[in-house]
Amino acid sequence: MDISGITGIDIRPDEPATVPKGNSKLGKEDFMTLLLKQLSYQDPLDPMDSAEFTTQLTQFSSLEELANMRQTLEDVLAFQQSMQNAAVTNLIGKSVKVSGDTTQLEGSASLDFELMSNATVAEATIFDAGGRSVATVSLGALPKGEQTHTWNGTDEDGTHLPDGTYTFSVTAQDISGNPVAVQTSSMGTVAGISFQDNITYLMLEDGRKVHLNEIRTVEERRI
Repeated sequence: MDISGITGIDIRPDEPATVPKGNSKLGKEDFMTLLLKQLSYQDPLDPMDSAEFTTQLTQFSSLEELANMRQTLEDVLAFQQSMQNAAVTNLIGKSVKVSGDTTQLEGSASLDFELMSNATVAEATIFDAGGRSVATVSLGALPKGEQTHTWNGTDEDGTHLPDGTYTFSVTAQDISGNPVAVQTSSMGTVAGISFQDNITYLMLEDGRKVHLNEIRTVEERRI
């Protein structure tokens, strides 16, 4: 912890106490050095004013307390980070729902989304890796809230598509024909954890890397 603006320090010009180059503020070691220098050059017949000396000692005491407080806070934050890192490893092998529009086809695929209000009609469109529409799924009338529907993996002609990663979108309308807001999400299984620059990421089996803030739900692995 640094302080600046210390006053009342009278150092002889022939033996200056300097602050390290590149540092325009005083640390507690610099402060003590200057204070000791000042005491060593006092005139016994004209000593430093006691009130001024007390003020400087008080400043040093406050500086020491602030430095100790900062170290304590840093220790607490480091402990919290280590506890989070240890706890998040329990997610390995679990299924997590994260914000996104991807779905993994393995015979069938899950379409997860949330409707912000009731819908009288809803429809999901499936896209392949090239962004081409390959299937449309009628979802009918749906209530407000979280929704999970299963796509059987077939295209418009009823042909079963190869397993892999697909994306999807959902459109919906209310009873008045107005569009209903939809937030899509996707499921994934946590295969590992990555710690990068003090940020924790989940590594999913399909290769995605997601931030902890993107997790919406956690559940046992879907079969």
